[in-house]
Amino acid sequence: MKISTKIKKLQLLHPFKIARRTTDSYREVITVEIDGGIGETSPAKFYGETVQTVEKVINELSGSLDVDLDAIQDVMSKIEQDLPDNYAAKSVIDMALHDRFGKKMGAPLYKLWGLNPKKTPNTSYTIGLDEPNIMVEKVYAAEEYPILKVKLGNQDDFDILTNIRRITNKPIYVDVNTAWSPQEAVEKIKKLSDFGVELVEQPTTAEDIDGLKYIRDNSKLPIIADESVKRAEDIPKIADAVDGINIKLVKCGGLLEAIRMIHVARVHGLLVMIGCMIESSIGITAAAHLTPLVDYADLDGNLLIKNDPYKGVTLQNGKLILPNCPGIGVAPVDV
Repeated sequence: MKISTKIKKLQLLHPFKIARRTTDSYREVITVEIDGGIGETSPAKFYGETVQTVEKVINELSGSLDVDLDAIQDVMSKIEQDLPDNYAAKSVIDMALHDRFGKKMGAPLYKLWGLNPKKTPNTSYTIGLDEPNIMVEKVYAAEEYPILKVKLGNQDDFDILTNIRRITNKPIYVDVNTAWSPQEAVEKIKKLSDFGVELVEQPTTAEDIDGLKYIRDNSKLPIIADESVKRAEDIPKIADAVDGINIKLVKCGGLLEAIRMIHVARVHGLLVMIGCMIESSIGITAAAHLTPLVDYADLDGNLLIKNDPYKGVTLQNGKLILPNCPGIGVAPVDV
């Protein structure tokens, strides 16, 4: 299996800040091509990967697999044996293989999976953590998007929400990125419903499952796990502690694993969100093909950059519109 890779810098519209870190001007992603199929991943140091580690792993794999590329499950099972971790690296291979197969079959991924493209949800649009007045400016700039995902996790949390509510009544999802203690979360969530907040994502640390359960048991708002759940095997351990999970291709290892996660989550009666990192339209469009199966979409990574090199999924009043093209359905932007 011959694989080619390319590292790209995606330029941010604004510095992107969450409770634990700030990305100032650009995000590095890595694209992969396998026999005409394209994939992308945006690895996160939080999960122990960078574009350099991904590139190294993929170069080591290149030429080492003598398997039928159409049998994606077999390919990924073999890679899983060789690479028990390295989920971002696995996700980009999985994505490129799906794109290749869809192109070979002449059908978009959602058709191969038998999904209805009319059932895609609206995506939220992320307002990165910043000074309250700057976050208000970002809300004004996001006028065309019907749902806001607001990053919180500092001493200005309620000033931020108060200022945002002065200018819009849009639904708000709150993402805390592990910043609150369980006790702090319970107290703050009591007030969040007054601001029209509809759900809270990852209020406390990833490892504190008991803390998440304490928060959920004392919260009227749905609690969605992100950093606490990476793959399907994590779901039974957390199912009694949260109301839902956020699936990201980068952290779970690709589309095959994301589908497993959706099914396992449903067995446990959990809500499902499909999320993203800062990515181009390659990664965002691939994930969007799964959205007819989920409750929430947070697929705005391509909307947060200046130099998206591809076009794919589009929005109509915030609703995800899947491309009716083979495979993932992306094409290079004319320059």
